[in-house]
Amino acid sequence: MPIKVAIVEDNEKIREGLAALIGGSEGFQCTAAYETAEETLRHLPAYNPDVVLMDIQLPKMSGIECVARLKEHDNHMQVMMLTVYEDDDKVFRSIVAGATGYILKRTPPAELLEAIRDVYEGGSPMSDQIARKVVKAFQEMGKSSKETENLSEREMEILSYLAKGYQDKEIADHFFLSIKTIRTHLRNIYQKLHVRSRTEAVLMYLRK
Repeated sequence: MPIKVAIVEDNEKIREGLAALIGGSEGFQCTAAYETAEETLRHLPAYNPDVVLMDIQLPKMSGIECVARLKEHDNHMQVMMLTVYEDDDKVFRSIVAGATGYILKRTPPAELLEAIRDVYEGGSPMSDQIARKVVKAFQEMGKSSKETENLSEREMEILSYLAKGYQDKEIADHFFLSIKTIRTHLRNIYQKLHVRSRTEAVLMYLRK
């Protein structure tokens, strides 16, 4: 089955370009495309997409607020921000709202498709520039997180590999476990840390 992708982008040229790229690529299907957050909230849930590409700067309600509203409706919906912005505030607000990944619009088409697949398979892609900003900001904060003290030794080991950028299969291979077992550990980690995505879990780990 193709990966069903929805697009939220107010620039018509970019929106149509993304729709053409996704619709014309094997293994992907563009199921819906919207110009505003308001239109998205009214119609998107009925299409039940696998991944949503969300612009930040929308005409009225921002893409960040739209993500938060969508996650309230369906906490399992995977949303990746696709934007020209890479400043810390918008990155963190997007992550807190529930975005799973954060990719810049100048990302090459092949890398964008790979990022969509990564999100679909449980990953949390970020452009290199964004990832560096996130890591640096949380290291500078120097805060500790008591929530991580509730994790088992194995859960902390898995979280440390997530923070290094390893994907589920790589972590499974390292520990000689199945991907299913690794994803069960991830669900337990999210629950204990009170987070909704691997991005949030990694950020909390970096604050430790």
